[in-house]
Amino acid sequence: MHELAMVRGIYDVICEQIKGHKVTRVMQVRIVAGALTGVEDMTMKLCFEMYVQRTPLQGAELVIRRVPVKVQCRICGNVYETGIPFAACTVCGNKKMKILSGDELYIDSLEVE
Repeated sequence: MHELAMVRGIYDVICEQIKGHKVTRVMQVRIVAGALTGVEDMTMKLCFEMYVQRTPLQGAELVIRRVPVKVQCRICGNVYETGIPFAACTVCGNKKMKILSGDELYIDSLEVE
């Protein structure tokens, strides 16, 4: 369950960001998670809910925006979305590609009081 380690990191970043500000409550945390991160939404939300108990983030809603895998063919330059496992280029059939998106994991924004 690597989601717990991710939640720990997210929590640490949020605490660092709100330190020094007059934040009384974090109401919502919006993250962006690419398909390649392996994040399971329900598991991530449950880990978050458990981890933030008795902290300034208790009760905050975790919202996850998913980002699909987008790749570029290294031969013809075609850009396309693919699943896992990666599909061959939809134009030339090549399997050599560069990942453009789908591996990101970051905090997009916080809603605070």
